[in-house]
Amino acid sequence: MKEFLENRFHITRRHFLGKMSLGIGSVALGSLLIPDLFKGDDDGFSQLAGLPHFAPRAKRIIYLFQNGAPSQLESFDYKPLLNKMAGQDLPESVRQGQRLTGMTSGQSRFPLVGSHFSFKQYGQSGAWMSELFPEMAKIVDEMCIVKTMHTEAINHDPALTFMQSGAQQGNRPSMGAWLSYGLGSENKNLPAFCVLLSRGRGNGQGVYSKLWSNGFLDSIHQGVQFSSSEERVLYLKDPQGRNREDTRKMLDHLSELNSVNFKEFGDPEIQTRIQQYEMAYRMQTAVPELADLSTEPDHIIKMYGADCLVPGTYASNCLLARKLSESGVRFVQLYHQGWDQHGNMVGEMPLQAQDVDRATAGLVMDLKQRGLLDETLVIWGGEFGRTNYCQGTLTKENYGRDHHPRAYTIWMAGGGVKPGIVYGETDEFGYNIIRDPVHVNDFHATVLHLMGLDHERLTYKHLGRRYRLTDVAGKVVNGLLA
Repeated sequence: MKEFLENRFHITRRHFLGKMSLGIGSVALGSLLIPDLFKGDDDGFSQLAGLPHFAPRAKRIIYLFQNGAPSQLESFDYKPLLNKMAGQDLPESVRQGQRLTGMTSGQSRFPLVGSHFSFKQYGQSGAWMSELFPEMAKIVDEMCIVKTMHTEAINHDPALTFMQSGAQQGNRPSMGAWLSYGLGSENKNLPAFCVLLSRGRGNGQGVYSKLWSNGFLDSIHQGVQFSSSEERVLYLKDPQGRNREDTRKMLDHLSELNSVNFKEFGDPEIQTRIQQYEMAYRMQTAVPELADLSTEPDHIIKMYGADCLVPGTYASNCLLARKLSESGVRFVQLYHQGWDQHGNMVGEMPLQAQDVDRATAGLVMDLKQRGLLDETLVIWGGEFGRTNYCQGTLTKENYGRDHHPRAYTIWMAGGGVKPGIVYGETDEFGYNIIRDPVHVNDFHATVLHLMGLDHERLTYKHLGRRYRLTDVAGKVVNGLLA
């Protein structure tokens, strides 16, 4: 060998070994600087080969879902004509025979009703915002307000499911599951997809686990729900009398048995189950420290509001979402219930707004001061909008609004969207879209694009057909991109 090296390449064995040691050192350094550089995909949390499809503008998402559909006419879509025409019937030329829900289809009249709450313009963008959201008004120049969202679904369950999964029926992967499947996790000790629930002081619509389901994807991609109890992730702790060493031995033996099962039957869910056990084991140490909000400094508590120290509140979940996102969780989904104001708009809407206003603004400001907003996409909004006419009898003291899928408002911030803009426009009645419509499929396509994913190429074959989040529709809305 020595003679071969010296004669063939004119180098000595000592020189060869010295050069090789430099290569080994480079590999070691690379593995320290980029821990996932040589990680295989046997842990179930690596991204798919070839993804992202292009350079992402955002690395992670915090979706503040306002369950029950907040009224755009009491928040971001100012329509003074409705106040001027209060009590008059909605012209048929505006309604154009639109399908109504069973709650108002039997009404003989559709009296228009303007907002009880005043509006002002804020920030350099001059966006109109309701007096109900004074803290959000302070971050208006970070917000990309989309006034022209629309959907086909007219009732809560299909509309909510559509907004979360791109389909009105169940058993489809949710947005978070698709991102987990495509991009994997940034932190091997935490799941890629976490879910937080809170309840406001208004009329609530229920949420259910199908909204964060993995659908037909491997179950490792299902959202992990956090609880407001002392045990933040249920059944994560070891049973009384068993320590971590015992748990480690048990998992090793269980993995051996499952591996034998996998070799015999070839069911991929067996591998998924092994991965889930291992993730739960790692989460035993990661979650308690992460979920402890008592260590946050006073200025952060003030930013989110005192309620952030009360587990299960919207403010607490916003702060926890920041900590999860900061720790590398790819998709954090909040569901805040209570926005279903078919009546008592004057009584309930201010309470709901008060529950979310400070903490939402605090989250955006907190991400910005930490240098995380540019790489974190924050989304705020519900499943559809509210009608410009009153449901039931209109009185001076109060009113309610029915479901309105034809036009509603959401907003986004950070993560590659244009800051300080208002996108799209509805008519003077706030009923129909007159410029720049954004369908739910378009919204999903744009969100995936911001994460570096082509919505037409992120697919999964199931029952002989290739599925995707946007089904067979959707286009990226370039006007929203920074």
